Amino acid sequence: MILETALRLFQDRGYDKTTMRAIAQEAGVSVGNAYYYFGSKEHLVQGFYDRIGEQHAEAVQDVLDREKDLARRIRGVLLTWLDVAEPYHEFATQFFKNAADPESPLSPFSAESRGAREAAIALHRRTLAGADIAYAPELAEQLPQLLWMQQMGMVLYWVYDRSPGCARTRALVERGAPLVARGVAVSRFRVVRPLVREISAVLGEFLVSSPRPAKRGRPPDAGNDGAPA
Repeated sequence: MILETALRLFQDRGYDKTTMRAIAQEAGVSVGNAYYYFGSKEHLVQGFYDRIGEQHAEAVQDVLDREKDLARRIRGVLLTWLDVAEPYHEFATQFFKNAADPESPLSPFSAESRGAREAAIALHRRTLAGADIAYAPELAEQLPQLLWMQQMGMVLYWVYDRSPGCARTRALVERGAPLVARGVAVSRFRVVRPLVREISAVLGEFLVSSPRPAKRGRPPDAGNDGAPA
């Protein structure tokens, strides 16, 4: 109830103009009770991040169970996120100026957002793990985060998208997913392995965070080209 009320007020009044007192009053609870569950407005937004992540993971399960082609899996994950997030499009534009601040706890790259961020990266790890594709083992730990960063780029485009039904964002996903899948597949070939190693080294140094991957079996082999690293 408190989170739903906060999201409605953020959308109606704007994030900056909405106080915890107003949220508590609208939700019919005491201010102390509101602070008991959410220590600040920022915690409410983190609750929103967690909720939308959980809804996304649940909604996309059918796609991940059904599809094996990586392009279709990436496409399904991103389009499903847009479906889940659609009711919050106007809200996203309200608080984006705060989330875009690298010092803000609302930033998806912040320490406060780590739980939601790592849950999303874990979903992209599942997207890769269930695909019938081989790719360079050097990238096994970094690709899930790169797919998450691709998603963040889509979210930024979506925030500014005013086309009916965010059709342009959806078209971007439709066009971009096969290109990303093709790039992942090409990484397994021997001729590009030196470049892959250089890319892996750069990513290892500059990616925002390196989530601990879950235990898994042997990383993807070099593929069908018969060329080991």
